[in-house]
Amino acid sequence: MIHEQHPKGWNEVKTNDSWAIFKIMGEFVSGFEKMSKIGPCVSIFGSARTKPQDKYYQLTEKIAKKIVESGYGVITGGGPGIMEAGNKGAHLGGGTSVGLNIELPFEQHDNPYIDSDKSLDFDYFFVRKVMFVKYSQGFVVMPGGFGTLDELFEAITLIQTHKIEKFPIILVGTDFWEGLFDWIKSTLLAKFGNISDKDLDLIHIVDTEDDVIKILDAFYKESDFSPNF
Repeated sequence: MIHEQHPKGWNEVKTNDSWAIFKIMGEFVSGFEKMSKIGPCVSIFGSARTKPQDKYYQLTEKIAKKIVESGYGVITGGGPGIMEAGNKGAHLGGGTSVGLNIELPFEQHDNPYIDSDKSLDFDYFFVRKVMFVKYSQGFVVMPGGFGTLDELFEAITLIQTHKIEKFPIILVGTDFWEGLFDWIKSTLLAKFGNISDKDLDLIHIVDTEDDVIKILDAFYKESDFSPNF
């Protein structure tokens, strides 16, 4: 008889994986309960490394303030950089300021501009991402790194495949985004045909806070605000 061999500690790993289900469920339940009460919001994404003196930090602050003055709340990842700027602008504008926090190597603390009753902590990226998509009526994407690109392309994919309803995806900063968008058009679309023309309609590239608000308001002029899942 052949006995199946497993690495040392294999059974402990399987047991821990099973118990993790309850922790994951707990994060979903807590997130759904809190997020369902916040009202229409726009998520702002961008680099945790962006400093307050950076033009995109300052622009993010202006955009967030304008968003809450237009009747939306603001959701960010709760950390420093662009996220802090988004929460700061929402706070200064007297609007809803939500932080979906997760511990990262260079993002060690929540920023101080999140509403005290709207700060949520997550251990799992995928749970946090569901909250962003489910409870956002739009994505404003500032310059960032891999995490920002991950959120951007996940949203585009979910809309493209009709897993969620369409909402505005607004990229801010032509100098940052135009190279990527040119590659998408020339390579993904024209050269390989991996996307269709209409997929490009999902994306807007702008440079000012007023342009962001115009796109949001035009999209939701006759829409109700409801969760995406």
